[in-house]
Formats: sequence, structure tokens, C-alpha cells
Amino acid sequence: MTRLVIGNWKMNPPTIAAAVVLAREVAALPSRAVEIGVAAPAIALPAVADALRGSRVALYAQDVHWADAGAFTGQLATSMLAGLATGAIVGHSEVRRDQGDDDARVAKKVGRALGAGLRVILCVGENEAQYAAGETEAVVSRQIGADLADAPRDRLANLVVAYEPIWAIGTGRPATAAHATSAAATIREALTRAGIDAKMTPILYGGSVTATGVAEFARAGGIDGALVGGASLRATEFGEIVAAFDR
Repeated sequence: MTRLVIGNWKMNPPTIAAAVVLAREVAALPSRAVEIGVAAPAIALPAVADALRGSRVALYAQDVHWADAGAFTGQLATSMLAGLATGAIVGHSEVRRDQGDDDARVAKKVGRALGAGLRVILCVGENEAQYAAGETEAVVSRQIGADLADAPRDRLANLVVAYEPIWAIGTGRPATAAHATSAAATIREALTRAGIDAKMTPILYGGSVTATGVAEFARAGGIDGALVGGASLRATEFGEIVAAFDR
């Protein structure tokens, strides 16, 4: 399975011009046997798509809506991504938190995006209270089952799962490789129960991934890549993270 590293730029960089510069820097990174992607803010998608055209870097949206069109102010339909993006992140913990996405909403988004032929990066993970209570396995298993309820069975080759322990995101306190490996095993068991070929579904780790600490995750069993936040805003550091998964 080819390894995959995706940079989630979130609400960054501050201008579209800066996003274009960053995209060009990422496109210029040394070629490696690792798939690379970046998830740019919606407003910057057309400009970043142009900057990446002809490169090996795939472009992703940070979220999508489940409707093709309609009275959904501020939302992004999958049809709007045609010719721009390869796929979309769905169910990121910050979207679940800020936009009230529960598993039912996430499932509709996953179903719509996969049905539209997009590659879906489905994010799952537990919060700090759940982690402290030893509920990681139960939370992640429930999310996988619920979030894939509407997924078209003939499009699951386009599914990627990102394990993002919420308590680690942006805190500088990543999970351990052992914890990530255990979570990946739980995810694959849940995928299998859902009738999905878990061996063919890449699983990424996301949660304070940096060039300094990435090596243990690159070596961790069951981890096929990374969903990178803040470190993806620095092309040189992002390149070091990509390189770690090429070894």
C-alpha cells in the first residue's frame, strides 16, 4: 500500500497569495514514493489548484456538504470541486465541534463525497475525557460504524481513515506510537465488521505531527501515513515528514 501524507492547512495561510506560494513550495519538494496532498481553505481552492497543476500533489477540500445545491449558506457542494480537488476531509474534530457535525451528518457527507467520486479522508478519534476513561476503542468503533452507514459499497476504494485523538491536536502532546497502533487495529476491526476490506484502507495518524516526532509514527504498525496540521504550513518541515514515511 502506498503511503500518504496530507497537510491540512485549516484557516491558513492568511491570504490566497500566501496559499499559492506555499502550494508551489510543496510542489517543489523532492520526489518520493509517498502520495502527497494538501487541504486548502475553500476560498483558496481554485488558486491552489492552478499552482499545483501538473505536479504530483493532490488537492483536498477541508469539508463538503451532503446536498448538491440549496439553501446552505457558506457550505461547499461536491459538484463545486469538479476539476479542482481529488477529495475532501470529512468529520474533522474541529468541524464536529464548531459546526455541530454528529455522526449522522458525517455519514451523509461521506456518502455524498464517495458517491461523487471523491477520495474521502474520514476523521475519527476520542476526546481527552474519553481517552482518560479508557474509551478509545469504543468511541472509534462506534464512529466507524455510524460514519460509514451511508457509504456506497462500490466506492470504498476511495476511503482513507485518519485517526486523530482530539486531545493531541494542536497541543504539542501527540499520542504514542503504541497507542496509534492500537487505535489503527481497532479501526481495521470496525471496518471489517462493516464489510470493508480493511487491509486496503489506508489509516493515517493525525495529532501534533511534527518533523521532530514523526519517526515513531512512520515506524508504527498499522499506520500508513499522516494528516498534518500546523507543520504542513512550513514546506521544509512538511517535506521532512513526507521523507520519514518514505523510509
